[in-house]
Amino acid sequence: MNSHTYTEKDLDFLLSPSAIRDSAEKILKLTEEGKTHFNYHPEKMNAVVNYVVEVIRDKYPTLDIPFHSRWSHFRAGQVDRVKILEAKLSEKDALEIARTKLDLVITSVLLDAGAGESWVYEERLTGKKISRSEGLAVASFYLFIQGHLSSHRTNPLQVDSLALRSLPEKTLRSAFQVRPDNPLVGVEGRLALLKNLGEVLARKKELFRGERPGGLVDYLLTRYGYTLTGTQVLRAVLDGFGDIWPGRVKVGATNLGDIWSYDKIPGGLAAFHKLSQWMSYSLMEPLMEAGFEITGIEKLTGLAEYRNGGLLLDLGLISLKQNELQQRPHRPDSDLVIEWRGLTISLLDRIGAEVRKKLNKSDEDFPLAKVLEGGTWWAGRKAAGSLRKDSSPPLKIESDGTVF
Repeated sequence: MNSHTYTEKDLDFLLSPSAIRDSAEKILKLTEEGKTHFNYHPEKMNAVVNYVVEVIRDKYPTLDIPFHSRWSHFRAGQVDRVKILEAKLSEKDALEIARTKLDLVITSVLLDAGAGESWVYEERLTGKKISRSEGLAVASFYLFIQGHLSSHRTNPLQVDSLALRSLPEKTLRSAFQVRPDNPLVGVEGRLALLKNLGEVLARKKELFRGERPGGLVDYLLTRYGYTLTGTQVLRAVLDGFGDIWPGRVKVGATNLGDIWSYDKIPGGLAAFHKLSQWMSYSLMEPLMEAGFEITGIEKLTGLAEYRNGGLLLDLGLISLKQNELQQRPHRPDSDLVIEWRGLTISLLDRIGAEVRKKLNKSDEDFPLAKVLEGGTWWAGRKAAGSLRKDSSPPLKIESDGTVF
């Protein structure tokens, strides 16, 4: 824990995209001054941008790119599982469909921390074997669709507090096909997040009508009407779900979530809000389908996770000063991982700006949510696959199921 003192007045800043960019830029500056574990090679920027643009044009030749969100993962393997859900909701009104989709996507995002290198999910419907984030998404889709997260037998397509708080670990292990020969990293951590979510739903009824994650639809509608900003969506997510994260840094009684002590920068905190922004991006599609207008999406940041960060290392935009650090795992709260994540945020902003120039797009038309989905995330996977048979990230992280 750092020795700095924070007040309630600091919360608005710390729970904002501005805090993420502020600490990331400071970490980049430290790197340029030779004070982190990394070197920055700006002369490689153009090559990285060209690589990302090539991936974008290959994957989305019309440049009609959705936001980087969980929804694309539900369609892994060219199977549109979202249509399975939508067929079951055909008699529901637009707001109830949005609530149900938020129930699904919020729990799925919380189950999305790194799966490890050997875990795979075999879909019984198609026989497809799906690994990593997409596999986690498909597994969580069936966990939801089969009613394991609902306490109401007559309404299995919902998530509620009681079901989450009483969810057995064996149900989660079975749903994710966890076996000695198919180990999943951080099962206990994932289950703890879901149980913590159940507690939050019961406690914060003003945010979650019906003690459902999807009740956030009603909170947003009551507070803002049908016109929202990306920052407002993120703040609702942080206010609603901040308490579920394991105890890290707090201001008063508020758990700051994905913010870490890092005393090399003024203020002593590095903010990322990776899963919260991933969740925010994932809420936007169903909210917009329900009639909400969301502006200012470009103010949110890139995601400090291993595919984006791996792209920077694998293409040489950054490099480790000590190569042997690649050989051993690192804790999420280590200076090295915090620096890697900070560099990821600051350099994604720069990559995004250059990508937009090459594609002749504005910030509003082509926010980072599209740069990530169209290019950097997939480019990170492509680069990893070209260097390592298992497409694993270039740095090893000791995941507890709540980070990365």
